[in-house]
Amino acid sequence: MSATAKPATALGIDLGTSGVRAAALAADGTLLDMAAFSFPSAADGRMPSLWWAGVQSCLSELSARLSLASIEGLGVDGTSGTVLAIDADGRPIGEPSMYNDPCPDRAIIERIAEEAPADSPARGATSALARAIHLSRRHGVRGVVHQADWILMKLGLLTATSDENNALKTGYELSTGRWPDWLEACGMDIALLPAVERAGMPLSAVGPAGRAFGLPASCRYHAGTTDGCASFLATGASAIGDGVTALGSTLVVKLASARPIDAASYGIYSHRILDFWLAGGASNSGGAVIGCFFDNEQLKAMTPHLRPDVPTGLAYYPLAKPGERFPVNDPAYPPRLEPRPADDIAFFQAILEGITVIEKSGYDRLVELGGPEVRSVRTVGGGAANSAWTRMRENALGVPFLAARSAEAAVGAASLVLAGKARWP
Repeated sequence: MSATAKPATALGIDLGTSGVRAAALAADGTLLDMAAFSFPSAADGRMPSLWWAGVQSCLSELSARLSLASIEGLGVDGTSGTVLAIDADGRPIGEPSMYNDPCPDRAIIERIAEEAPADSPARGATSALARAIHLSRRHGVRGVVHQADWILMKLGLLTATSDENNALKTGYELSTGRWPDWLEACGMDIALLPAVERAGMPLSAVGPAGRAFGLPASCRYHAGTTDGCASFLATGASAIGDGVTALGSTLVVKLASARPIDAASYGIYSHRILDFWLAGGASNSGGAVIGCFFDNEQLKAMTPHLRPDVPTGLAYYPLAKPGERFPVNDPAYPPRLEPRPADDIAFFQAILEGITVIEKSGYDRLVELGGPEVRSVRTVGGGAANSAWTRMRENALGVPFLAARSAEAAVGAASLVLAGKARWP
């Protein structure tokens, strides 16, 4: 993407599961340029040295094509719940604990279950808090930070500082704006955790490490967010009642709400973004189930023959194996994929219809628990390109489907910087 005459104002960096991306936006939100760095393998995505190499590569690439001298703010998003232990100089001690890693110490998980509030996102087998406690016991640890926090430190932020969104699963309490005392009862030394600010809040002027990439001395670091929250912002959704559905390997539903919705029994929790709350949950259904039966070539051949206005009548609940998280939370919830018709196209359509019902049930659950009526839906992920499926979903949800401005979380991180500048100049 070539540079334009508009000056770059905000820079967003996304630490994703497959690589690093950086986006430069003008003051009006126009995307000026992007750069990307792919991890060579999934194992490399676990290496902080590769995260940093990706950031360096993206910023160097952007600065070669676009002047960064007008950048006023920089923000970073990272995978939610990824934590790492660091020494007194900010260097990683051992491998990080990734967002989907289970805590290897069952006793820590059980202690959190005893001490944490019932609806705390810090509970569960993959609890970020549990993994942070486990990492804190390594020799020489002087801090436990999140992925996005560490990248800001590498860019020159002097004090380890996180944001409310990344800190939520580590036990941060939004209602009081602090790390709660019950973390100590679980075995977490609160002194090892970073300071926490509102997502988008300006933190400090950039240091020499940031200026080395061409950022001006007046540029400020901003508290970042999670990749999921950044992806929501990237779509352009921002008003109460705006929904975003991610149709990837799993189905994820998020809804902008005027109030938090926290219901661990349904796999639901809320982040705070600027002037609204972002509530949602993730189902175990989604594209991974479709992939159990058909390859990409088969899907490409069948899609033109789908009949979205003529339902199959097959009431499927597509799961690859027993167990569901949202909109029902039942580890034994059974898949329902029978009877299977002889016609593969009808079978494929029935699976899509089943996922659509789950999507609608997800939004309905959020409304039932106090969320706003859904007023629009934007879609990201591979399933967004299937126009027949979109038609099925429009029929089921009965609200306008709007085009996503962008599906890039880096754009969302940069958008958060722009919004943070306006809110906290």
